[in-house]
Amino acid sequence: MKPTQFPGKYRKEERMTAVRQNTDLPEMDEAGLIVDPTQWTEETASTIAEQLKVAPLTDDHWLVIYSLRDYYKKFGVAPAMNSVCHRLGKDKFWVHDLFQSCLNAWRIAGLPNPGEEAKSYLNDM
Repeated sequence: MKPTQFPGKYRKEERMTAVRQNTDLPEMDEAGLIVDPTQWTEETASTIAEQLKVAPLTDDHWLVIYSLRDYYKKFGVAPAMNSVCHRLGKDKFWVHDLFQSCLNAWRIAGLPNPGEEAKSYLNDM
C-alpha cells in the first residue's frame, strides 16, 4: 500500500468529524493506557490526543492508529515502530514526529499496557 492510498476505514470522510466535549473515557491504568481495548472508539482517540496535545488527528495519524490496532489484534503485541514506518514508506522517526512519542501513539490507539520493556521501548522512540 502506498502511503497516500487509504483503505476505506482510513478515509477522512468515513471517520467521525466532531468530538463531544465531555467524553467519558474508558478505564485507564497508571500509565494512561486503556485497560480494555474493546472500549476504544475514534472519539476516545480524539479525546486522548487532545489531552496529550497531539490533536487534531490527521489522515497520517489515523493510518498509524489503525496499523497499530490491526497488528495488535493479529499478534497480541506491540510492533517495532520502525517496521510500521518502513511498511508505510516513511522514515523511522515518522511515528514519533506525529505523536511526540511512540508510547503516545499506543495510548491514542487505545491499546493495553504492553509491559514494562515494551513501554520503555515505545517511550524512548
